[in-house]
Amino acid sequence: MTLAMLTALARGEDWPEFRGPTGQGISTTHGLPIEWSATNNVAWKQVIPGHGWSSPVLLDRRLYLTTAVDVDETSKLSLRVICLDARSGKSLWSTEVFTPDAAKAPRIHNKNSQASSTPLVEGKRLYAHFGHHGTACLDLKGAVLWHNTSLGYPPVHGNGGSPIVVDDALIFSSDGASDPFITALDKASGSVLWKVERRSDAKKKFSFSTPLLITVKGQKQVITAGSGVVYALEPKTGKEIWRVYYGEGYSVVPRPVFGHGLVYLSSGFDKPAVLAIRPDGQGDVTETHVAWKATRGAPNTPSPLLVGDELYMVADSGVASCLDARTGAEHWQERIGGGCSASPVFADGKIYVQTEDGTGVVLKAGKEFQKLASNSLGERTLASYAVGDGALFIRTDQSIFRIK
Repeated sequence: MTLAMLTALARGEDWPEFRGPTGQGISTTHGLPIEWSATNNVAWKQVIPGHGWSSPVLLDRRLYLTTAVDVDETSKLSLRVICLDARSGKSLWSTEVFTPDAAKAPRIHNKNSQASSTPLVEGKRLYAHFGHHGTACLDLKGAVLWHNTSLGYPPVHGNGGSPIVVDDALIFSSDGASDPFITALDKASGSVLWKVERRSDAKKKFSFSTPLLITVKGQKQVITAGSGVVYALEPKTGKEIWRVYYGEGYSVVPRPVFGHGLVYLSSGFDKPAVLAIRPDGQGDVTETHVAWKATRGAPNTPSPLLVGDELYMVADSGVASCLDARTGAEHWQERIGGGCSASPVFADGKIYVQTEDGTGVVLKAGKEFQKLASNSLGERTLASYAVGDGALFIRTDQSIFRIK
């Protein structure tokens, strides 16, 4: 595990970006409930206006999330950032960031929204990304500090991938119907620092993956997966370090994870494969640096989860698997419920998985399958958890729950 990950884990209670402080779904929180329902172990429930599938993020007992609200008697969408008190659920502020014309907005998938990219909080700033609609920076009282709408692209199914911060840069992928690219903005001003083309032979160019920062032999790498190819880029310049091709894989959603000297990622639709890649190469390393590949139970949407020597993954169909992270050998594979889109998280020796029908499944982490609980909220759920302050924060179609 890298020093940056250990430092982030030491902060413990915050969950500042998609998949938490390390970006890999790992929490140090203890004492989370194993069982809950719509009424049991619910500290509070808050209705969220509009619609959005961005995951909530947590910093200093403040919860932040985005939503898209239809404006009455107009054709406008109000793309907003909302802040809640994490202890009480009370709404503290709601800020409108963008107002696109709903009638002209491209069609979205029925499992997507106009607010699906998870915001990011760092220090005294929050970064809200709405894909092709634009990107903005707010202070933690809700004032907009800057916005950038210069990087539009033709989306397919809407937006999805979330940004990351690396030093002075806010980095995200923009993989639309054509001419996909990766961009870094100056996090202080919103100006473009660099923009690089994603070169791929995949026929379908659109994807939604969130980048991951890793460090290899003292060098920072931004791992960014898209249709047909994954790149490692220098975060300061956008210059390519290495790349691996994986054919016609498209609509790549899962965020990569890193450990044991390997990057793990899923290649996307229609037939996903999980690849384990050694990130110490240069240029095209497709034939030389793929350590292993697995197709059985590979996810299209949920991100993989690396805990110790085991790699866990949940297929969209609701089948969970545990593999040896170094070799790809399968320890177990079991159906745990219905369809899954949310990414699993690890806390206190347990794996938490949320299914699309609103059921939270709790598994014991380990080489032997053990299902501890299955907990229904009775509301559709596609967003991933935020974990911290001794609680799970679960966003449903209309509400957010604090489970404690």
